[in-house]
Amino acid sequence: MNSEEIKLRKAFLRKEMLARRLTISPEQRHVWSNEISRLLINAFPMLNSMTIGMYWPYQGEFDPRFAIRHFRDTGARAALPEVVQRNGALRFRQWWPGASMTKGIYDIPVPDGTDIVEPQAFLMPPVGFDGRGYRLGYGGGFYDRTLAALAPRPLTIGVAFEISRVQTIHPQEFDIRMDYVVTELGVFKTPACAT
Repeated sequence: MNSEEIKLRKAFLRKEMLARRLTISPEQRHVWSNEISRLLINAFPMLNSMTIGMYWPYQGEFDPRFAIRHFRDTGARAALPEVVQRNGALRFRQWWPGASMTKGIYDIPVPDGTDIVEPQAFLMPPVGFDGRGYRLGYGGGFYDRTLAALAPRPLTIGVAFEISRVQTIHPQEFDIRMDYVVTELGVFKTPACAT
């Protein structure tokens, strides 16, 4: 399969996965989200003292703000991504409840003028993911470029509902695997994770 065919296949898969996620009822999303938050808090105590790159929930994604509240209460700092340029890496700005916000790309809220920080860990929102730890995002490549630019590489934790699992996302050479994936069914260590 050539790169153009892979690109078309990913676009089709992205559309299918988004539609699937949006069929989840608010009640079911709440139940699954509570379980993911519980698993994150119990499985990753090291996040209690880290700067965590998170995301603002969009199009039915798992809402990380409840788990982040726990980590912030125990000493962590939270940061939200900001798109600086179309084909560049993300920049992360410190966030806390009540921080001044502005609209970013896709009208997703971004902290307005807070400190720029470098996350030591990322909670990442896949549209789809596979068992090898590869993530299908929205197609902009922002997380892959961000991870490729960071040294040392931060801990990467994909957080998604199990219905977002696929056999393969057809990874390409620029796709970077996540270390873990957490769904309502458990914490899954991927082949990318050395520990």
